[in-house]
Amino acid sequence: MRLGVLDVGSNTVHLLVVDAHRGAHPTPMHSEKSVLRLAEQITPGGELAKAGADDLVTAVESAKEAAARLGCEEVMAFATSAVREAKNSAKVLARVADRTGVELQVLSGVDEARLTFLAVRRWYGWSAGQLLVLDIGGGSLEIAMGRDEEPVLAESLPLGAGRTTRTRFKHDPPTRSELVATSAWLDDQLTELARKVTKWGEPDRVVATSKTFRSLARLTGAAPSAAGPRVRRTLTDTALRQLLAFISRMPSADLAQLEGVSSSRSHQLVAGALVAQATMRALGLPELEICPWALREGVILRRLDHSNGADETGAALVARFGAQEDR
Repeated sequence: MRLGVLDVGSNTVHLLVVDAHRGAHPTPMHSEKSVLRLAEQITPGGELAKAGADDLVTAVESAKEAAARLGCEEVMAFATSAVREAKNSAKVLARVADRTGVELQVLSGVDEARLTFLAVRRWYGWSAGQLLVLDIGGGSLEIAMGRDEEPVLAESLPLGAGRTTRTRFKHDPPTRSELVATSAWLDDQLTELARKVTKWGEPDRVVATSKTFRSLARLTGAAPSAAGPRVRRTLTDTALRQLLAFISRMPSADLAQLEGVSSSRSHQLVAGALVAQATMRALGLPELEICPWALREGVILRRLDHSNGADETGAALVARFGAQEDR
């Protein structure tokens, strides 16, 4: 079957189309994204501005049309931290549904961590043993750990690359004092997480996912995306420290010229690197392995797990998965 996943994030609205069926490897057929930077369109009062809501409606409608054109039998649409934290999220979601017919399901940070963990577990298999999975998004940092497909630990902290940039930096590039203060602040924010992770023992494999970690790995010498998803890519603490010394002195316009860095995310690269470094330091991690699968693939895999003839749409599945956390 052909499935679509529409991911409304802090930075982009991303449509991924795959051909997939239960028990098989999902095959990507199409990917497109619109850069909205919704998190930057939150008003001082905590609401998503009308311009941001307008942009979201347009992007969702465009993605819906693309999914129909590509023959998607089903589209699973969800939103993460930017929409989740907006005080007017209910009104925004209702407007999107009214204008486009697409009902966005809001995932909690813990949902994100659990679904991302599922994707990583399926990618590496049972032989990976106890996995520790890290994901730096625009608004939050997700961490999950466990030996099964459901993690024993799933956490979400408001330490995303975009959020950290907005709240900690006033200059581009950030000043030395901003860098030092942010690093110390991150250490403090991650103390409790380190305690929770330590409780579950040493991981057999430490894995990072999504764009921030992929960009950092590429900038430290990992293979480009053109080499394919099965090439092993890593990020070490030593390489990251050397990279930070270089990129922290560059304005975002110059960072956007680096290979593997998109212009829509260059402004938050330094903050993302600081979050990555602080997380590795807090958890005592000398190296991370980069996984090509993340949240969107996790949503697809969870949907396929339930494609057993039951009348269950992807949207309902995501909603129910999120509701489990409230039990």
